[in-house]
Amino acid sequence: MTPIRFGIIGCSRIAKRSVIPGIIRSDFTELEFIGSRSIEKAEEFAKQFACKKFGTFQDVLSDNDVDAVYISTPIGTHEEWSIKASLEGKHIYCEKSSTVSFESAKKMIESSKQNNVRLMEGFMFKFHPQHKKVKELINNKMIGDLLSFDGKFGFPAFPEGDIRYNKDLGGGFLNDSGCYPIAASRMIFENEPVSVSCNLIMDSKIGVDVKGTSYMIFQNGNSASITYGNGNYYQAQYGIWGSKGTISLERAYSVPKDFETNVRLQYSYNPDWNSKKDENYKIAPVDHFLEMINEFCLDISGKQKSKINFENELKNQAKVMEAHRISNNEKRLVTLDEII
Repeated sequence: MTPIRFGIIGCSRIAKRSVIPGIIRSDFTELEFIGSRSIEKAEEFAKQFACKKFGTFQDVLSDNDVDAVYISTPIGTHEEWSIKASLEGKHIYCEKSSTVSFESAKKMIESSKQNNVRLMEGFMFKFHPQHKKVKELINNKMIGDLLSFDGKFGFPAFPEGDIRYNKDLGGGFLNDSGCYPIAASRMIFENEPVSVSCNLIMDSKIGVDVKGTSYMIFQNGNSASITYGNGNYYQAQYGIWGSKGTISLERAYSVPKDFETNVRLQYSYNPDWNSKKDENYKIAPVDHFLEMINEFCLDISGKQKSKINFENELKNQAKVMEAHRISNNEKRLVTLDEII
């Protein structure tokens, strides 16, 4: 296939560490243009990644050789640059969280549809093969009927002045880290929650959430509990409890490309402790950013249709995120059918 030529909107740490290297390594992409608010920063990145073109965000969007853009600006600016990119006919890979509200997400999706381009939210973890192994064990009824999901994602505090602490730019850690186990629970249950109850811990000095918990009820009585936060011992795990056993991952979300992961299965088909079995499945290192980039490009080129409807997935995730915000703000249980 003809490579998809990418322009970069925002020279962030994740762009430098993971996404641009993934674009360079992919057989289906080329790095065409690097854009930043600072020409000096754009030039620095261009030199590091041997990219001939660099300039402003608008320079990237105006270039006819750019087929798709990766947006890694602050969350509060995603809507602006996503819509501008779609108006220029560029496909869009948008860093998570996609935006700060459900209304904003709907505008982004509508613009992409009107301009016949694709829009994907960058939850790279979904493309790691450890989750495929988890689904295989679930589908083979190794833990019986599903009951609940428990997810945690948190890390030591970021330095003062980090963009995540900026309320005006979409800061806060529901958007930054809580979104991961929320997305993972939806992936495991393969449907959307019926209701959400959420409590966020706010930092009064900076006005953003730094910790949070939520409880979601899904169909068939399934439930999910989520805990996340900044300034904690590192956790990036989820566990699934079934009628006959459990499945757990210790490194479920942000996985280095050279990191071997482990899927732990514990189960018993007899009602006694002695028959309990404990099995571990080692998953070889994988670059889940590269896997996501490849799937996105194969889909938009028409070479291989993805099982994921990128726009529907972004919309559904944004709706659940909105339910979390409303629940916290109004201190009540929120049903998803309230949000239109």
